[in-house]
Amino acid sequence: MKTLYFDCPTGISGDMCLASLIDLGVDPKMILKELRKLTVDKIDVKIGKEVRHSIVGTTFRVKMHDSHHHRTFKDIKGIIKKSSLSPAVKGLSISIFETIAEAEGKIHGIPADKVHFHEVGAMDSIIDIVGAAIAIKSLNVDRVCSSPLPLGSGVADTMHGRIPIPAPATVEILKGAPVASSDIPFELTTPTGAAIIKTVADSFGPMPAMIIERTGYGAGKKDFRESANLVRVMLGEAGAGAGKDSCPGKDLLIMETNIDDMSPQIAGYLMEKLIERGALDSFITPVQMKKSRPGMLLTVLAEEEKKEELLDLIFTESTSIGVRTYPVDRHCLERKIISVKTGYGTVRVKISMRNGKTVNSQPEYEDCKKIAEAKKIPLKEVMDSAKAAAAKAK
Repeated sequence: MKTLYFDCPTGISGDMCLASLIDLGVDPKMILKELRKLTVDKIDVKIGKEVRHSIVGTTFRVKMHDSHHHRTFKDIKGIIKKSSLSPAVKGLSISIFETIAEAEGKIHGIPADKVHFHEVGAMDSIIDIVGAAIAIKSLNVDRVCSSPLPLGSGVADTMHGRIPIPAPATVEILKGAPVASSDIPFELTTPTGAAIIKTVADSFGPMPAMIIERTGYGAGKKDFRESANLVRVMLGEAGAGAGKDSCPGKDLLIMETNIDDMSPQIAGYLMEKLIERGALDSFITPVQMKKSRPGMLLTVLAEEEKKEELLDLIFTESTSIGVRTYPVDRHCLERKIISVKTGYGTVRVKISMRNGKTVNSQPEYEDCKKIAEAKKIPLKEVMDSAKAAAAKAK
């Protein structure tokens, strides 16, 4: 399972999140190209390197020419929806802002759509949030996890005057999520950083068992004496090598429902949303239903703790009036990722094993696609070359 883990020993802000993903290897030129699809003035970005306690991290700083710093959630949704960003990036970006708007609305006693964003509504924070959505979606991970978030202490000066740290919005956003203590007298986790992690993280806790493929460090603006002000992000394969043929993890269940009155377009949308919300797998099988009606069987594999959230999604987004659930065991092969050199370039290959013996090898599609497009050669040639190189490397 391709997993992205955020390690936040000194909290997280929007710019630190995006900087860590760039340091991880997400192409900053791609991010900027996508950001320019927003209907805003010219975006000036400075990406650099800074040292925090002898560790080098990436920084992401934005200088905006747009002076409109007060926007409602409705305004921000309009900016994102009118852009030509992908539907997945639009959806995640709006969800992150919705997390903030709901928290601010509850604090101020107003509807979420009417919440006026001040610091968070400034364009640099919009860029941080949308940029993070672009970067995370580009990684195409199966799961996002995070360490508990330290919040900091003290007071902060805002548009609302002097408020305690953690900010009320941050506390509201992180309800239900584990937080960590810290003696650093500073706002360690900002509302923007909290909203990004709360929205994208499937779970909070220690780093899961995984084979680490890449790491990245995002540096914060402050250089604390007490600790390195860095967000560390790790990308890897979780569960690999944890057993001969079983998959470690939480209790799993199957959720399924027969439907004969739903549009295929809605079915496709529902499957995407199920995966986004944490389902491990989702698929549809054509079935023959009563009165000889053609229908579909929706099947979802998920962790037990995701049951209620996914049930809500199925009942809200589909025409189902009943869902069956039952526990299942899942058996997986051991997996590892190797990098092989081909005549066209370097490709990562996923090796699957049983009892120490390789039973399958599969080149990473995105690596092969990038080479095929750059070299203008058939994709299958690149994949065959990678498989041959992997066979020699065993």
